[in-house]
Amino acid sequence: MRVTSPTLKRTPLYDGHHAAGAKLVAFGAWEMPIQYADGIRAEHLAVRGSAAVFDVSHMGEVVLSGPGAEAFLQRVLSNDVTRMSIGSAQYAVICNEDGGVLDDVFTYRLAPERFLTVTNAANHDRDVAWMRSHADGLDVDIADAHDDYAMLAVQGPVAREIVQAFADGPLPARMTADRGLLLGRKALICGTGYTGEEGVELLVDPADAPALWEEIVRRGATPAGLAARDTLRIEACLHLYGNELSLERGPIEAGLGWACKEDTGFIGADAVRAARAAGPAEKLVPFKLTGPGIPRARNPVIGGGEVTSGTLSPCLGIGIGLAYLPAPRAVAGEGFEIDVRGRTRSAIVASKPLYDKENDG
Repeated sequence: MRVTSPTLKRTPLYDGHHAAGAKLVAFGAWEMPIQYADGIRAEHLAVRGSAAVFDVSHMGEVVLSGPGAEAFLQRVLSNDVTRMSIGSAQYAVICNEDGGVLDDVFTYRLAPERFLTVTNAANHDRDVAWMRSHADGLDVDIADAHDDYAMLAVQGPVAREIVQAFADGPLPARMTADRGLLLGRKALICGTGYTGEEGVELLVDPADAPALWEEIVRRGATPAGLAARDTLRIEACLHLYGNELSLERGPIEAGLGWACKEDTGFIGADAVRAARAAGPAEKLVPFKLTGPGIPRARNPVIGGGEVTSGTLSPCLGIGIGLAYLPAPRAVAGEGFEIDVRGRTRSAIVASKPLYDKENDG
């Protein structure tokens, strides 16, 4: 199924998605596969039980290089970039001066003076503009590299085994990255993901993406769309910009204080430090429904608060989600109620992750 807007961007894998029977929908400025013929649940369970492959080529890339690259990233990212060794990966947020979150990003250190930052698709142009506006006085080159890469995420217990079978060397460990050859094609192979499972993310030349996708599927990975990616990340309690993160929310209330090192002096550090010291009025929590119902984003919490993400968990078979609650109520085991389309649904604050394979599987 195709959407009809001629203005939407398409990834290098668009024709393959269409040929495979994917349901293609508008996702921001992109025409992306939301699911394939077997459905969201089958794709979700493939990731939990074996492996699936996602086209995430809509994500943005920025290459930062030069003698001032490290100092520049220390200015715009919340984490401590100086602690990154060559080949390491680091999660951070980009804040404005008030401590609101502009984006959450992954950065890979490729060389002493060369980094690659992966941005959220909807925020990419704004992120590049923000970076360029704050580069004064630093010897850094900021290159919008989105058109230089396609990105495939291979996730699940056997994901690394599948990719290793056609790699020219050992795959990088979790939270590291390395250049390598896949089917003889150059790739940046990253031990990261967005599902709560083991796996790799592959940044490759757009022209090489179709052949790599076909090989990964041939070796047993299930093609998966963005809907399964969302249910997986909710089970794993991973943030989504526009839901858990926004300009109106700071990293402390979102539970991302671990990724903020205020002593580095990043933009917004003073506001984040003040929020940490005062304690947030609301906190982000995972929750499970204790009865029927499927929570959704923007459902109000009775007595204060709001659901930011919600779904029916394919693994647990119950409604789950993430919500902001008043800080005194944001305690594991605390019960609360959600207005789900006019019906009151009971929930309980849970622990992270919402799905734990060892305890729930």
